[in-house]
Amino acid sequence: MNSPRRERALLVQPAAPGQRDPAIAEEFADLARSAGAEVVAVIDARIERPSASHYLGSGKVEELKGYCEATDVDVVLVNATLSPVQERNLSDDLGRRVIDRVGLILDIFALRAASADGKLQVELAQLKHSATRLTGKGKGMDSQRGGSIGLRGPGETALETDRRLIRARIDALEKRLSRIDVQRTQMRRARMRNELPRVAIVGYTNAGKSTLFNALTGSGVYAADQLFATLDPTVRRIDGLACGPLLLSDTVGFVRDLPHDLVAAFRSTLAEAREADLLLHLVDASDPERDTRIAAVNAVLEEIGAGDVPQWTVFNKIDRIEGLEPRIDVRDGEATQAWVSARAGAGLDALLEALGTHFAADLLVGRLMLGAADGRLRAQLHAMGAVRAETVDEAGWQLEVRLPRGTAERLAAAPGGHPLHGLLLVAPVTPT
Repeated sequence: MNSPRRERALLVQPAAPGQRDPAIAEEFADLARSAGAEVVAVIDARIERPSASHYLGSGKVEELKGYCEATDVDVVLVNATLSPVQERNLSDDLGRRVIDRVGLILDIFALRAASADGKLQVELAQLKHSATRLTGKGKGMDSQRGGSIGLRGPGETALETDRRLIRARIDALEKRLSRIDVQRTQMRRARMRNELPRVAIVGYTNAGKSTLFNALTGSGVYAADQLFATLDPTVRRIDGLACGPLLLSDTVGFVRDLPHDLVAAFRSTLAEAREADLLLHLVDASDPERDTRIAAVNAVLEEIGAGDVPQWTVFNKIDRIEGLEPRIDVRDGEATQAWVSARAGAGLDALLEALGTHFAADLLVGRLMLGAADGRLRAQLHAMGAVRAETVDEAGWQLEVRLPRGTAERLAAAPGGHPLHGLLLVAPVTPT
């Protein structure tokens, strides 16, 4: 059986005079390939002042038109944010579908979303982006959807109905996602009640987040060498650390100029980063653009309210750099950076050890005596993995526990928490 023909794409890279960045052009080409396109060519466009009607100058539009006719490309991808008028006029003049950077990223998300709520989030972002582009789509542009770049997602019929129906669909999606957001918030609060430390992996897309997540947790989360390989958040528990168990979450990858509608739509997904106790900011150590990409990730973290969450920088793919060995960098007694290879497994044991030490810094270890009336407290301690050993006699339960001081203080202040008062008098211990 023959695989479907990949769409032939012409890429347009606008830049101000003297400001062309090859790395930006290559990333855009990677985005196009991630959407399933065959990149036919990349054409630079010098832009001093964007044209209100086409974004590009008239001479460049004529050049592109001739190239489209000569090479029979299917779609023109422009690495810029186009207004609805600019996109429509370019499409009419070139006789091809024209998709800007935002539309391309949204299309990749539509291709990658696997869960039901992930698909809803993508559809919401696409509809908001498309709502202003309904008029002037052009006759003949209403062919079947599903396999073409820029045409994945909610469906052509929905996009060509009137604005009132589009608004109604957006409202319905927002209500459904609001309910899902409430459910996820309740799940996160349940994890917070368990007081297991929460660590989230964040980073630029294609830095190796899912590979690191799988290596640390033994999971089978989909990982591939492509942009936005996985979108849906995944949380796994890691046991056997000095601090006891912790929860590790994998999050969607970031990219420069991530569409704001997409950031808003994926607010519940990104909340895994916002509500974490620690962020592992994964960076491709071999990437010559790593400093720029670190800045891009930090900008998105600020946008979603996670800029103040404690962060370690984890440099991945050190196996690609000759002479670089795995290590943990420490400043003032606290780990700040790690150098690892998730694919080769180098440095991962040291990273886990550092995480265990970090969260065990204020750990309490002691013995509790619980009577028949303390069953709820006993269940809470078991649920959070704080019980190391337990014996039972006629007086009740004798528990050997290990838990963070903050958790003990919270439980002790709650109804039925008085058995923990004595434990709080014990000095924190440093795990061996």
